[in-house]
Amino acid sequence: MAASFNVLSVCGSGTVTSSMVAASLKENLEEKNIRISTTEARPMEALQLVEGGNFDFIIFTSPLPAGDYSIPVINATGLLTGIGEEEFMEEVLETISKIKK
Repeated sequence: MAASFNVLSVCGSGTVTSSMVAASLKENLEEKNIRISTTEARPMEALQLVEGGNFDFIIFTSPLPAGDYSIPVINATGLLTGIGEEEFMEEVLETISKIKK
């Protein structure tokens, strides 16, 4: 059975871009037999969602407000633009490898 992770995907509006990067990440990880579920949010919602939720890490394309997120936070702009996509995926896989499931 594949491991499953909960990801908070954050963009400026909390809808379009966060959905796009979440879908792209899901597709990339499914090829590696890793499953994720995602929740899309605006930056101002992120800290509260993390405090009340069960997220393993955050991906973002808009700056996050300062705060103690207590989980890994990964810049997903490379996944959106294609510039730095490989580095983004490496960081995600490294983060996932450190999370015990």
